[in-house]
Amino acid sequence: MPSVFLAEALLPDGWAPNVRLVIEGGLIADVQLGAAAGPNDQGHAVGFPGLPNLHSHAFQRGMAGLSEVRGPAADSFWTWREVMYRFLSAMTPDDVEAVTAQAYVEMLEGGFTRVGEFHYLHHAPNGRPYAEPSEMAQRVAAAAAASGIGLTLLPVFYAHGGFGGLPPAPGQRRFVNGLDGFARLLDASRGVVSGLPGATLGVAPHSLRAVTPEELAAVAGLLPGGPVHIHVAEQTREVEDCLAWSGARPVAWLLDHAPVDGRWCPIHATHMTPDETARLAATGAVAGLCPTTEANLGDGIFPGVDWLGAKGGYGVGTDSNVSTDAAGELRQLEYAQRLGQRGRNLLAGEAGGSTGRALFDAALAGGAAALGAGPAGLRAGATADFLTLRTSHPNLVHRGGDRLLDGWIFGAGRGAVDGVWVRGRRLVVDGRHVSRDAVAVRYAETMRRLIAA
Repeated sequence: MPSVFLAEALLPDGWAPNVRLVIEGGLIADVQLGAAAGPNDQGHAVGFPGLPNLHSHAFQRGMAGLSEVRGPAADSFWTWREVMYRFLSAMTPDDVEAVTAQAYVEMLEGGFTRVGEFHYLHHAPNGRPYAEPSEMAQRVAAAAAASGIGLTLLPVFYAHGGFGGLPPAPGQRRFVNGLDGFARLLDASRGVVSGLPGATLGVAPHSLRAVTPEELAAVAGLLPGGPVHIHVAEQTREVEDCLAWSGARPVAWLLDHAPVDGRWCPIHATHMTPDETARLAATGAVAGLCPTTEANLGDGIFPGVDWLGAKGGYGVGTDSNVSTDAAGELRQLEYAQRLGQRGRNLLAGEAGGSTGRALFDAALAGGAAALGAGPAGLRAGATADFLTLRTSHPNLVHRGGDRLLDGWIFGAGRGAVDGVWVRGRRLVVDGRHVSRDAVAVRYAETMRRLIAA
């Protein structure tokens, strides 16, 4: 396939002019510096790596905007969850595939090139397992194949409705497995990802409220060396319930009872004490932050300034997919810190540093590590996942280097994304996914039926 020439590119060592990426077999075979464009090269003004989206529930893209009606009591995450249970109650495997494909197309258009799918919708609406345990995982993989996005599949173990092994609620019956059933699902999922180039597999004990301590240990040990993702300390009620159950807060309990290290990704970790923040950062775990969803659900604000002070790593995800914009997640992450701390450029690091660059570098490194995606960045041997920007966009004109990232994140957003490549294949052209129209037609028909149900 043809090489790509970038007049300006963000490499692991910084920005460089006149960069030629030689792509073979979906990987970057060579990075040529100070190069001239070849006669068959695709030429672009500026390029940099695509971002990993480390936390997605893709089926929830279909309910974006459907929970924005005030209820009779105080609305919260817990009332939103009831809306979600009702929405998914009628979804068929075909529906899940259609909604997931739409979400993945939009993610690619927004600058994400790999997604960690925290996949917990396993069973039929009545709670019975499908004949094929990986039926729903296959639909996620089919959507990834149709869109071209890189996939880290994270099958979720979900067994209980609350701390201490409480029975699941009726709305959770599509999620629930025992350990034997989950082991079969995980084994089948190995075959699912083996059919997708570059796909990887992890495990995801849903949360401390959905697994017992014994189950947590068993699930985390099912895939030695693979990613382990878990929701933790997202809500204040979760913290209170964990204290009532165990006498400890969720993050402290996890650190005291699980072998948390660099392969773990605690999702949200919103409500931590300073001691918990320092201890969790020291493990090397990557915090999985979902700023837009956390704002939408009223979760709270992650202690980002303290986390950086403790040298913690992080990545960003789209979670409920009310937004699928990479720049938007980075922007919201910084803005939440500004609101909480009443300051500016709080995640930029050292004086004189670009906030956009700091956010981007952290999310790239943290997301790649959390998704088991191999080396990140435009370097030889890395997956050829990258994007180009439309430098004629009003927020990008007459800018270069880190100012391009600042302009993209804090001004232009997804409207400036021109091209997106995954494994060397260009999937987004002039800001539109090459399969957008066909995917959108199927999605619209699916939503017509779901909303009428």
